[in-house]
Amino acid sequence: MEKPTLVVLAAGMGSRYGGLKQIDTFTSEGDTIIDFSLYDALRAGFGKFVFIIRKSFEKEFKEIFNKKLEGKAKVAYVYQELDSVPEKYINPERTKPWGTGHALLMTKDKVKENFAIINADDFYGKDAFSVMAKALMARSKDSYEFCTMAYQLKNTVSDHGFVSRGECQVDNNGYLLDVTERTHIEKIGGDLMRKDDSGKYVPISGDTIVSMNFWGFTPKCFEFGGKLFETFLEENKHNLKAEFYLPSIVNEILSSGIATVEVLKSEAKWFGVTYKEDKAIAQKEIQKLKDQQVYPKNLW
Repeated sequence: MEKPTLVVLAAGMGSRYGGLKQIDTFTSEGDTIIDFSLYDALRAGFGKFVFIIRKSFEKEFKEIFNKKLEGKAKVAYVYQELDSVPEKYINPERTKPWGTGHALLMTKDKVKENFAIINADDFYGKDAFSVMAKALMARSKDSYEFCTMAYQLKNTVSDHGFVSRGECQVDNNGYLLDVTERTHIEKIGGDLMRKDDSGKYVPISGDTIVSMNFWGFTPKCFEFGGKLFETFLEENKHNLKAEFYLPSIVNEILSSGIATVEVLKSEAKWFGVTYKEDKAIAQKEIQKLKDQQVYPKNLW
């Protein structure tokens, strides 16, 4: 049985965090959030890691992770740059990466096996990787049966500002019907609110199932999204902040009629860092897990 690959979305700018979350450390041993995902993925049976990064921090990133993974797994890199699009869409004024959907499409030549994709700045937990690995290893590479890890919105928000989440509609059999990127969800006076398309705040339930960009795919997923991204580029060539999100590709997959996305559940506790103020909470949670010996003091 071929081991699945883990793709790590690590090309973000960390503008709300105030720096590169990808390589910030969260323990006295110097662990990044990514370290825990890599450690959990290796334990779960993943055999290869593909990092999506930018050239601007390539040297520093490789120095940190290549050494840790040497002899343990295969490692590859994909570079998501602003000019990684057809020349006519390159805008010298743009500074923001083209989004998670664009990042996924760029891994096509590096990923030939079943794979999961995650955010670099989210802590998903041991059980989540175990559940995902089993699901991926049970599927044929030619299958159109994809999957995603589900979380409850109330467990994924920050106390320090707004977050972006993929709101999922799930049928009675546990399959995804639709995912909508909600780019602004925040706690206001103890209530969870989201901004609608007009910028108005509307309530959203804490029990809403959301995607934390932990998706499971076979290589068949690369049949989707290419033309959609070209349309996006044409429509947004003058928009400096527009992003092509991974859920856009997922919705194309869902509407194809030939593919399904199973919604997986995990007992693992998620936490992440969007703002600098989130760091102290993440550090406390990680230390708790080390104290409980879920993780050794020194991962590597």
